[in-house]
Amino acid sequence: MASEFFVERALDLRTILLELVDSGVVEQRDANFMLGANRTSEQAVLHPFQYIATQNLQDLRTPGQAVTEQALTESLSVSSGLELFHIDPMKVPVAEASAIMSYAFAKRHGLLCVDINVDEVVIAVTEPYLTQWQEQLSQTVRQSIKRVIAPPSDIERYRVEFYSLSRSVSSAESGGNASSPSGATNFEQLLELGKLKDPEANDQHIVNIVDWLLNYAFDQRASDIHIEPRRERSRMRFRIDGVLHDIYEFPLSVAMAIVSRLKILGRMNVAEKRKPQDGRIKAKRPSGDEAELRLSTLPTVFGEKLVMRIFDPDVLLKSFEELGLSGDDYKRWQDMVGRPHGILLVTGPTGSGKTTTLYSSLRALATDEVNVCTIEDPIEMVEDAFNQTQVQHNIGLDFAAGIRTLMRQDPDIIMVGEIRDVETARMAVQAALTGHLVISTLHTNDAPTAVSRLLDLGIAGYLIKATVIGIMAQRLVRTLCAHCKTEAEIKDKDWDDLVRPWKVNAPKKIYEPAGCLQCRNTGYMGRQGIYEILSLSEGVQELIQDNTDLLKLRKQAMRDGMRTLRLSGAQKVAQGMTSMSEVLRVAPPPENYK
Repeated sequence: MASEFFVERALDLRTILLELVDSGVVEQRDANFMLGANRTSEQAVLHPFQYIATQNLQDLRTPGQAVTEQALTESLSVSSGLELFHIDPMKVPVAEASAIMSYAFAKRHGLLCVDINVDEVVIAVTEPYLTQWQEQLSQTVRQSIKRVIAPPSDIERYRVEFYSLSRSVSSAESGGNASSPSGATNFEQLLELGKLKDPEANDQHIVNIVDWLLNYAFDQRASDIHIEPRRERSRMRFRIDGVLHDIYEFPLSVAMAIVSRLKILGRMNVAEKRKPQDGRIKAKRPSGDEAELRLSTLPTVFGEKLVMRIFDPDVLLKSFEELGLSGDDYKRWQDMVGRPHGILLVTGPTGSGKTTTLYSSLRALATDEVNVCTIEDPIEMVEDAFNQTQVQHNIGLDFAAGIRTLMRQDPDIIMVGEIRDVETARMAVQAALTGHLVISTLHTNDAPTAVSRLLDLGIAGYLIKATVIGIMAQRLVRTLCAHCKTEAEIKDKDWDDLVRPWKVNAPKKIYEPAGCLQCRNTGYMGRQGIYEILSLSEGVQELIQDNTDLLKLRKQAMRDGMRTLRLSGAQKVAQGMTSMSEVLRVAPPPENYK
């Protein structure tokens, strides 16, 4: 787009369309139709780029592709000489940026402050050829102003979100309305999100903040939300692809009100701040999708710390291959879960994907011909295909008592949330001996160590041989961003360290993270599982005794086909799905396999 069309005036739909026709981007008849069409009241207030993007005009330069707002903005960036800016809300200092100018001023001129540093203030604009506002702002900012250009829809969306959040935080801190709607304690009532109001409206400030918080977490693909009180401020962090990121800092009083609001929604005792509590929220996103959140509070020296684990029901619709379990490992796991009775164990640390594996396996098994029952603490995700029971220690309903009761409920398959003590382990063994398939979890570093753990709990070796079908250890590795991963040099020593104790030839090429806008410059997007599956073959069973030699057990398991977590990760490195450094970060070292 030639700059002479726009000098000293606002972007005009007619001029833009004529330039697009001259550039061979759109056909003349499409431009004429748009110019002659009567726009609705909603379309009339749209930025020209937004309106053009809604018409789905075919881009003649790239058949099959429509003219997008992003492409129009990129073209304007070239013609105007302004840098194209991607607004990453996680990197914008929201409180400081919102204080640079009023919402009314920003809206009137199509502006948004997106960064502040020592030397300058960075302002994203929708109208690069209107600069009268800059002189006015310079008088109050007292710093140099750098103009950048961003898609109008992004500027409009984040302007509303940032100013709504800042205004709500400020109003809540000064004693604004922090009440919550009546009926919020109903467990089955959905918390409907995505209804941010104009920041000038008289909103319920804490409700507004919580709404933003949950929506923001969903948009950023967060798996956990942390609200952590400090001496004067409270820090909010998101865990994304297994790594924590700082998001925002609230005044301590506002953070306490946010925690109280969330406790009400999670049917927790708001008045009780001395004891840890658990709760859950069922939320409905603006897209119509539902998600469940598990809440956990912990009293700390500066107040209650709240962690919310986000469970996406769509994850249960994914195939095992999409979750990372494929090939021989998938066949072995399918063979194990297909047995009519016995014990299956999934091991790994917190956040390693054990719950997803359990639920996905149970969902595949839960046909009309079988009765699937679970005893959990807490219930992670509500699933209609199961009969789920929540542990309640205050009335004596623990895992062992739950299994004992479930055995009188004519079950075919029993899922136990976790085997934590000897009584639960004994009841699981008893259920397996009486003809039930029992699936549960243990916290161990790898699959063979689960045998030692059961022995330490007091389960006799002969009972382990008689009941345990197999054990699967797992971890989650971040997958490389498909948009920016780059080929890397393979160092034989590093590869040999990764695949020890095996001798596996290095692949022809591997990839490493680079970083781009799509992955927020992390180089990774999403996660997949790596697995270590131990089948209790005859050779392994012979080694299970009260004083089992774990090293011999590991070596025998490998001879029988078990692949370590690092070798499973090495396969994903060879497939170009993840990096060597990521596998080395999450998988246990191979010292115990010498």
